[in-house]
Order: sequence, then C-alpha cells, then structure tokens
Amino acid sequence: MAGTAYVLEGGVMRVAMLLASGLLGGACGATILISLRKKSAQLGVIDLLDRLNGSSTDRIYATDTAAQLLYSNKAASEVGDDRHSSMMDVLSGQVLDAETKVKDAISACLKNGEFQRELVLRDNTLTLSVQALEAGVLVWQLRKVHTVPETQTGAAPRLPMLTAGRSGTILFMNAAARQLLGERKKTLADVFGTDVQNPRDANVVHTSNGDQQCLVAEFEASAGRREVYLLPTETPVVREGAVQFDELPVALLKLESEGRIVLANRAARGLLKLEITPQTVMSDLMEGLGRSIRDWLVEVALGKTANHSEFLRLKREDKEVIVQVSLNRVVEGGVSSLIAVLSDATELKSLEAQFVQSQKMQAIGQLAGGVAHDFNNLLTAISGHCDLLLLRHDQGDADYADLIQINQNANRAAALVGQLLAFSRKQNLRPEVLDLRNTLADLTHLLNRLVGERVTLSLNNDPVLPAIRADKRQLEQVLMNLVVNARDAMPDGGEIKVVTQGVELEEALERDRVVVPVGKYVSVSVGDEGIGIAPDKLQKVFEPFFTTKRTGEGTGLGLSTAYGIVKQTGGYIFVDSAEGVGTTFTLMFPAHGPAEEFVAELDMSLRPDLPVVEHSGVVLLVEDEAPVRSFATRALKMRGFTVLEAASGEEALELLATDKPNVDVFVSDVIMPGIDGPGWVRQARSAYPDVPVIFVSGYAEDSFSDDQARIENSSFLPKPFSLGDLTEAVQARISVS
Repeated sequence: MAGTAYVLEGGVMRVAMLLASGLLGGACGATILISLRKKSAQLGVIDLLDRLNGSSTDRIYATDTAAQLLYSNKAASEVGDDRHSSMMDVLSGQVLDAETKVKDAISACLKNGEFQRELVLRDNTLTLSVQALEAGVLVWQLRKVHTVPETQTGAAPRLPMLTAGRSGTILFMNAAARQLLGERKKTLADVFGTDVQNPRDANVVHTSNGDQQCLVAEFEASAGRREVYLLPTETPVVREGAVQFDELPVALLKLESEGRIVLANRAARGLLKLEITPQTVMSDLMEGLGRSIRDWLVEVALGKTANHSEFLRLKREDKEVIVQVSLNRVVEGGVSSLIAVLSDATELKSLEAQFVQSQKMQAIGQLAGGVAHDFNNLLTAISGHCDLLLLRHDQGDADYADLIQINQNANRAAALVGQLLAFSRKQNLRPEVLDLRNTLADLTHLLNRLVGERVTLSLNNDPVLPAIRADKRQLEQVLMNLVVNARDAMPDGGEIKVVTQGVELEEALERDRVVVPVGKYVSVSVGDEGIGIAPDKLQKVFEPFFTTKRTGEGTGLGLSTAYGIVKQTGGYIFVDSAEGVGTTFTLMFPAHGPAEEFVAELDMSLRPDLPVVEHSGVVLLVEDEAPVRSFATRALKMRGFTVLEAASGEEALELLATDKPNVDVFVSDVIMPGIDGPGWVRQARSAYPDVPVIFVSGYAEDSFSDDQARIENSSFLPKPFSLGDLTEAVQARISVS
C-alpha cells in the first residue's frame, strides 16, 4: 500500500505501546519481533496501524528506512497521496527542499527514535512527527496546527503575509501577498530589493506592476523563521516622527563632500535612470558644469560659494535630460555632507534656447535694418551724384563707361541692402492682389531655365485657389530662392515639386514656436529629393549668412530674405527635412478672396509717364544727411524748382516761423535726430495746413505707416532714389495740390 507522512501521537503512540507490551508480552516484545520475519512484522504493524488510525483526520503513513511508502490511511488517500511511492514525493509539492527534510527525519529517528518539526505549507502550518518502530518501520504523522481560509464570504480580506527562513528564503506566501506582488517571490530580496537588510526598514515592495509603497511589520516565529506582514498605502512612510528620505516626492541625493553618492531616493532614481553603486560619484551620472564637479561640491561643502545651483546634463543614452542641481550643506556628527535637490529642467532649457534664438534673430534683424538704413543713405548720395555726372556726359565721353559701372554697382549694392531689409522685415513692399496660379505660370519659364537639364520642375495647382495679397516681385524672388536651393541640393539631378493648395484651419496650428490662427490660407510647397539638412542645422537655415553650401557657393542671405519677405507679407514659412530623403519648404499666406473679385492696386504717387521738362515750385527739403541733401538740392534745382534746405526738423520749423515762405511741397526724411519727420510736419500744419508732404526713408514705409496715416496729403519715396524718381515725385505732388 502506498502511504502518507504520519506522527506517533495519539493513536500511533497507542500502537507503539501495544506492540511493545500487550502484543509482544511486555519487555520481551522487542526480542520476539526481531525473531519474526521482517516482512511479516511489517505487515502486522501496518495492519494494526490501519485498525487504530484508519478513520483519523490526521494523515498517517508508514515507510521503510529508505522512506518508501508502505501504508497511507484514509485521510492521506483522500488527498491523493496513495499514488506516491515515497515520502519525498508526498512532501515535494507542499514544502521547499522536501528531500532534505525527509533525510533529516530518517537520520533523527535512526539515532533518537523520533523526529518532530513544524512545516509551513501554502495554506496552513502542519506538525510533522516521525516515530521509529521495530522491523524497520517508520510511522509519519502530519497534523494540522491551524488553517486559515484564504477568503471567507462576507469577511474582510486577509493581510498580505510572508514567512521567511533564516537565510531570507520565502517559505510561504498567502493569497493576499501573491495578489499584491503579482507573482510568487523566492527571497526577501526579490520583494524589498537587495539594498534592504531588514524588512522592517523597508517601505516599498517590488511587484510585477512596479513599485508599491507599503507599511511593513516583522515578527519572529519558531525555528528562526520570520513572519512579514504588508499593508499597501499611498501615505508617505513616517518613522520616528519623520517622513522617510526615500518617500519624499522631490528627487534627492545625499553626497559625501567629494561626490560619492550615499543615498538616492526613489524620485531621484526614477529621474536618473542610471545604475548607482556604493562606488558611484556624481560625475559618473552628469556632466556639463565646465569645470570639475568634485571641486564644485568641495567648495559648497566648505561653505566657500553661495551659488549652489547649476544646470547639468545626465549621461543617459536614451535621451537628453537637463537637471537643475541645488546643493545644501548639512553637518552630521561633525562631518559635512551634501543634499542635492534635482529637478528636470529639460523643457525649461529648451524654452530658454528658443527664447535666446528668438532674441538673436530679433537683434540680427535690428542690426541688419540699421545697417541697411545707413547704406541706403550712402547709396542715395552715390547713385544720385552719379546721375548728376551722367547728365554732363554722353556716350562718346571717356568717363561715360566708368560712370555707368558706378551706377550699376550702386544698384547691385542697393539690391543687397534690400535683402538685409527683407530679413529685418523693413523692406518696401508694393502689395497687390495675386492669383498664385497665374504668378507661377508666368514664373515657370524662368524657373525651368534656372534648374538646368538634370532637374525637372513639376507644378501642381489647386484648381480652386483663393487669391493672396503680396508684392509680386518679392514673392517671385522667394520662389526663385527656394527653387535654386532645391536644385543645388540635388547635384545628381531629380525632381522639384511645387504644389499650391487652399487650406482651411478649423483650429490653431502650433508649429516651430509659431501659432497659425484659425482661418483660410493659401499654401505653396517647394520640395526636392536632395541630400537634406542635418537636424542640428535645421533651425538655423533662416539666419542671415548661414549656409550649408561650400565657401563661395552661397551668401547665406537667400533663405533669410525669403523668411523676411514672407513674414512681412503676413505669412508663415516652415521647413521639413530628412537627410538623404529631401527637403520641403512650405509657405502659408492668408487668403484674400477669389482673385477675379480684385484688381491690382496702382500707386499714383509716382508719375513715370511725366515728361522730362523744367518745373517750377518751392520745395522745403529737410534731410540730416549732408550728401543726400546736397544731391537732392542740385537735382531739384536742375529741374527748375526753388529749394529751401534744412538739416533737421527744428531748423525747418525755425525757417518757417521766421521767413514765412510760400512752400508748395515738403520733402522730409523720416528718421532724424531730435524731432522726426512726421513730428515737425504735424507742428507745421497749423501754418501750412494744405501743403503736400513727401516722406523719404531708408526703412520700409510700414515702419512709420501709423504716423504717416495721421498726416493727410502725404506720400512715401523709398531710398535709394534716383534723380528722376525724386523730381517726378515732387512734380506729381505739386500737380495734385
């Protein structure tokens, strides 16, 4: 018969007594048993065991000294133990290291005649008792000490509990513990981590779903075992009146003065995501101070520096993380140490970099605009005096060709200055209502010649495209710049795709630090299949003088000019690029309505059709730049005008107040020291309410359009202007008045 483990308590003890006394006749029972055949004796013992203990609720087994089962009672058979062949098989599915426990029991019985120990199983605790009888029979008894149901209907759930041995091996986990941890753990280190030596000091358990905060209680049990109870909680663990370091919601490091990390709380470990060992120093985790981190820490520990906060970059490979590190000095037992407070400053530094970039672009724009204004004054004087010289020379003169070269190069310089003004958004634009389909159709012939034979240009227009309001000449320059850049990005040839389409934004579009409002737009994209732009250079492409081309192949002003023109027009420009795939520039302009509803606006302030004849009239010329004033005065006088000169607004007002001349037109610079152009004109209006005004400036008209709008009967003439431009503008205003 197969058997189950049993203890010589109760009925089994009676069996032993009967065998030793009544059955065998008192003290000589052992001698008689020895004389019997071993097999018969074993059968007799087993038969007596069955009659005395067959109905016992304890599980009783009989084995030989090799632990092979000879008998199991009804209670053991009901749980299926009669299918096993040895006690090792019986216990192996219920306790850890069953083979060792069986060997220990046999060894103790052969030496002392008996063995007893408590066993912790999955759902209860059992007492294992073993008694040695004659004929090499060992009687095993398993008795339940206590059994606690895992769950009871209507009862509160049990507290998660573990039972562990001396070495930290987990002997038992109840159902609540298994549910909390999500899996069966083998050691306490698996539950609390390798850095926790005593469970009662722990406040976090490692579950299959991540770390869980817990209150932990530990109690000593018999035979060196420990019972550990867990109470899940979201409240910071408090011991001895203080919230534990590991549970604080702020990332904290405790450091020695030379940088070795003593402690890192849970928030810090989650932020760092780097391995921290007892030998880890702060410089192993972060960098970017610009000097030795160790020296910085020592200075703070000695109280030599008041600036305890620095921005450092973590040495993480998955992504860039910038942390702000604030140090605080603490003294414990006469020893100085440091508490480092870490905060994730990645987004802050990103916003700061964007702000710096924006400030840089604004500063460059202001510089470009200021330089362009001064250059326009110089170019006005150069080209103007050149025009005066050309009036005294004809094509047969030896100096005529030289004067033409001066004039042409002055015009080229003016175009370059125009690019600077375009970037700074102070260029003079002549906006008109445009149908982009017609504009691109007219431009396609020129673009095809620009791209060459190895590059093909395709144009795809939206059949229903709203009109836009823009300067046609400047818009064509933008498109030419983009197409030429696309061509240069494909040295081996390819296709440039120009696509237009109407776009309606139902919600604001946020992109590249720009918010495009809700509304209707016209989109123009220019895409290539070229080498692409590296990510670190992508945000710099609109900066003036930045170019990815080789030296001598580009000025770096093309895209900055396009950027300024688009922005000044009220549009948006975006770039998408991938190295080895290509680049696409997208322009978005506010829609202005169907093109057929509008006609191009005509500027009547200039009269290019006026005949070149001698004129008459009195002009008050107010210009602070002497070369420009000299040229303008001579040009007007040559055409028959009487010119009154003033070098400032104050001088002009004084002249008008003192001499009270009859003036037909005011010609004034806008930006001047002291009172500016619009300022002195407003003061002069009290005495000269109907005199027309021509404002001249090296800046765009938009830069003072609000002031000009408040001055009636005024027009604008941009610098640099030629002799003909100036005289025709003056005659046009006198004729109108």
